[in-house]
Amino acid sequence: MIAYQYLRISIHLLAGLWTCAVIFPRTDAAGRERRIQRWSGQLLSICGVQLEVLHLVDGQQAPASNAMIVSNHVSWLDIFVINTYQPCRFVAKADVRDWPLIGWLSSKAGTVFLARGNRREVKRIYAGLVAAVHAGERVAFFPEGTTTEQGMLLPFHANLFEAAIEAAVPVQPYALRYLDASGALHPAVAFIGDMSFAQSISIILKARQIRAELVRLPVIETTGAQRRDIAQASRSSVAQALGHRQS
Repeated sequence: MIAYQYLRISIHLLAGLWTCAVIFPRTDAAGRERRIQRWSGQLLSICGVQLEVLHLVDGQQAPASNAMIVSNHVSWLDIFVINTYQPCRFVAKADVRDWPLIGWLSSKAGTVFLARGNRREVKRIYAGLVAAVHAGERVAFFPEGTTTEQGMLLPFHANLFEAAIEAAVPVQPYALRYLDASGALHPAVAFIGDMSFAQSISIILKARQIRAELVRLPVIETTGAQRRDIAQASRSSVAQALGHRQS
């Protein structure tokens, strides 16, 4: 059974490579988004991940179309969970680019790669994010800066929130967690420490029955606000949705 799952995911990755190389150059932005959304959903299905989207937004059923999206960061799966619901252009750490197949696919899907501790790089990417939002693209990033074990939530780095202020768009926070059949936090999605991408895929494929719970939270306005205040407000909103004690 597990061999069959490996075969399915290998074929799916190769199909993604073909789509990026052959189809993407010949289609428009809307067409690329549809394909990214469908491919991401199929990847979750192969990995045994079922997506459930919850809305903690009074009177608003559709997600904001002109907001910068932020979320807590648990696993490499996070990008595909969010893309299944709302395709975005992500900011990811630079070493994702070196992952076999996924790194290339992420690059072709418009992911922006950020080198840690490089202030000049942050400024360049910040300017690019503002331009992308002004061009009508949805942009998302993980303000913790790295994946964390479920049950933990690191401080939100404030730098990239400046892009939302400059672009004059609100911030749309999401809270994300992965649960097992009993509703407890699922250990199989942990992607921390020295774990490799291949090791993570193996654990996830063997686990199956993972429910990804994505909670859309009220938008946070950025007009007249400071980036540190927006970062803290976003973290507080996510922490509350995840049931974390405020710190």
